[in-house]
Amino acid sequence: MILMKDIVRDGHPVLRKKAEEVPLPPSREDMETIKKMEEFLINSQDPVTSERYGLRAGVGLAAPQINVSKRMFVMRVTDEKGQEYNYCFINPKIISHSVEKAYLTSGEGCLSVDRDIPGYVLRHARIKVKGYDENGREIRLRLRGLPAIVFQHELDHLNGVMFYDHINKENPFHVPKDAVPVDR
Repeated sequence: MILMKDIVRDGHPVLRKKAEEVPLPPSREDMETIKKMEEFLINSQDPVTSERYGLRAGVGLAAPQINVSKRMFVMRVTDEKGQEYNYCFINPKIISHSVEKAYLTSGEGCLSVDRDIPGYVLRHARIKVKGYDENGREIRLRLRGLPAIVFQHELDHLNGVMFYDHINKENPFHVPKDAVPVDR
């Protein structure tokens, strides 16, 4: 079981490294890693289990965050209409995106970052993505709102980018005209 002590923290070199592609079909080891990552998100979102084990709630977890430099992540998030997005992505890509930007009104956080970093992180409001599931089957989705933001946050981890790299240094709460606010 993955615990908070297993999640690498900001400053660890793996978080700034571009992760390696995962050979398909995924190996037994890669499938076990994904299963453990999914289990962590489920446990972190359960109030009783998260309190018992001292887990911070998460909606996404990328392999580099557990010191595995491979292009895979899991996400468990519900959109504003109550639709659940519970996916594992191997070798994910954004194949198209909107020009329109979106941002979380509460700002973004990260299981690997133990401090609040104020400011808005501008992301694409809508994205079309593809990747592979834990069985090596192709997934294609259109995402918007919170699920799109979570996907982009986790994809950044696979490219060695942290969410705060996107915050405007001069004006952290600057919102471009027409950017869409997204509530959690």
